[in-house]
Amino acid sequence: MKSIKRVSLALAGALLACAGASAVAAGSAEAGKAVYQRVNCAQCHGADAKTTTDPSYPKLAGQHPDYLVHALRAYQRGQTNAAPSANIRKNPIMGAFAVQLSDQDIQDVAAYLSDLPGDLAVRK
Repeated sequence: MKSIKRVSLALAGALLACAGASAVAAGSAEAGKAVYQRVNCAQCHGADAKTTTDPSYPKLAGQHPDYLVHALRAYQRGQTNAAPSANIRKNPIMGAFAVQLSDQDIQDVAAYLSDLPGDLAVRK
């Protein structure tokens, strides 16, 4: 009986993981490019999303889409004065841009940026 419960929990976890991955994969890179241009992200992050105008600005090209979605939503929450425990990012510039984005815009720009060739790498 315990093994059935373990298998059931493992399957439920796998389904949730797949559902989360498909939510991120729902973005359109083509639409994301339009969002990137409309909001003028290139002003700071560069037209190629890796040649930033200031070394303190992050390179976005090739970044994981789930990370980009998470970060943009955290900037949105930061603009709402949510409690710090709500996983917020308080940056007045990024927050002002992030609140302009719909959920679909966020999915799309994450798909676009993750498809771009980038210099990001895992160091061992």
